[in-house]
Amino acid sequence: MTMTRPRLYKFPPLRRDVQAHWSDTVPTEADSVSYQQQLAEGFQEGMQRGFEQGLEEGRGEGYQEGARLGFEEGMRKGLTEGKTAGLQQFIDAAGPLDAIAGRVKQYLADYETRRREELLQLVEKVSKQVIRCELTLHPTQLLTLVEEALATLVKTPEQLKVALNPEEYRRISEAEPERAREWGLWADAQLQPGECRVETETTEMDIGCQHRLEQCLDVLKETLLPEEQDA
Repeated sequence: MTMTRPRLYKFPPLRRDVQAHWSDTVPTEADSVSYQQQLAEGFQEGMQRGFEQGLEEGRGEGYQEGARLGFEEGMRKGLTEGKTAGLQQFIDAAGPLDAIAGRVKQYLADYETRRREELLQLVEKVSKQVIRCELTLHPTQLLTLVEEALATLVKTPEQLKVALNPEEYRRISEAEPERAREWGLWADAQLQPGECRVETETTEMDIGCQHRLEQCLDVLKETLLPEEQDA
């Protein structure tokens, strides 16, 4: 068997393949313009979509925030106006009640004043009756009033006269004739029962029971009716 001699393979030159490949991959000027235009259009579209999406989201958030603030402001304003209106309604409704309460208070004050005035009148009436009965049973008690009045003088008077009601003068003269002459007792028809007037050379004193009773009633009146004293 005869052996065939192998043949050497000749590769094609690489420069032509590389140049052909490079010429196929390098963009032409028209391709570059188209690519730039696509980028611009994509950028513009992205900007538009982003703007629309941001606008929509901003509207939603703004609406929610506005609704929240509006609700809070409405609640605050409504509460304030409600309180003001409610207070005014209460004042209007309480007006008649205040007037009635004022009239009741005034009525009670007038009633208390009348009650105290009647008490003073009763005390005066009872006191006069007690004095009258006491002087009827013990007319010489008027002489005790005379002694008390003379004790307030700086010196004993040289001249002394004691005026009494005629009925009391008669009774004292019968009970104490010596003192009646010593003190110069005399009857004065103008004096009421229980009244007594002391006259000296320098002074004249009313020491009657009515005068003392009036002093006591004035003190009692200041206690029971202070408002009238202030007026």
